[in-house]
Amino acid sequence: MENLSALLSHHTTLPSFWMWASFGITVLAILYLDLFVFHKRNEEPSFKSALLQCSFYIALAIAFGFFVIYERGIDDGVLFFTGYMIEETLSLDNIFVMSVIFSSLGIPRRYQHRVLFWGILGALILRALAILAGEALVSNFHWVLYIFSAFLIYTGIHMVFEKDKEPDFENSRLFKLVNKYFHVTSKIEGEHFFVKKGNKHYITPLFFALIIIEVMDVIFALDSIPAIFLITTDVFIVYTSNIFAILGLRALYFLLAEMVYRFAYLKYALSVILIFIGSKIFMPHLFGAEISPIISLIVTFALIFSGIAISLIKTKK
Repeated sequence: MENLSALLSHHTTLPSFWMWASFGITVLAILYLDLFVFHKRNEEPSFKSALLQCSFYIALAIAFGFFVIYERGIDDGVLFFTGYMIEETLSLDNIFVMSVIFSSLGIPRRYQHRVLFWGILGALILRALAILAGEALVSNFHWVLYIFSAFLIYTGIHMVFEKDKEPDFENSRLFKLVNKYFHVTSKIEGEHFFVKKGNKHYITPLFFALIIIEVMDVIFALDSIPAIFLITTDVFIVYTSNIFAILGLRALYFLLAEMVYRFAYLKYALSVILIFIGSKIFMPHLFGAEISPIISLIVTFALIFSGIAISLIKTKK
């Protein structure tokens, strides 16, 4: 009997390790292929290649979602897809900011992939730290979820009334802070992040763009991580859905950077999604029933699809 209990205990821990290992191997393989096979040379990505890569990353995320369903059941798979869709939609704001960063710093498109690659590599680490911190808070102080809920509801309401404006990075506090402690050159020095002139080392615009992208990713994580923690507190689902969305962000950027302004009405759909997710925790107290994962997925998909469709129709001219 004790041997049977030990065997069952071992069986319950093995899938978790196997899934983490599968996820880690997949991510490492993607990063290796991206850096050393698909983008060995600095070239301006074509629309066709960006479309193919974007389709590949979406297909990969869908395949992993079905893998989650196979290993852990339909509910966890639905939670993964919901988190992935929300994170992917929030990434459109990231794309707008990236476009402004690169244009304001005058970085050619053929070098932008290099900046985004290292930016996403840094995001993998920063998101892991943020998610671990969030999980520790939620595990020890469950009432933090109510703070997350209130924050998302506030963010969703604020998003409706917030006026769109382009940030001026060259006059920002971050630029002044970096320029205070490091020598910054305004000249593009090929693909280099650092150059040496005389006895001094200089930061190029490519590295400064990388710094801004990492800072902005932390800021955007303040929205996305509380949102997914209100969907599920399972760290595996939270982290993998975040990372699969981030991995496809470069391809999505090169696909949509020139037409991101056409998604003008998507922010309203996103604001409703944030309010909806933030309100879910109060549903059992108000109506005595929880919203199931499949309903959350359907509502999220319907709102995102509606926001994209209305945006494209309204801005077709």
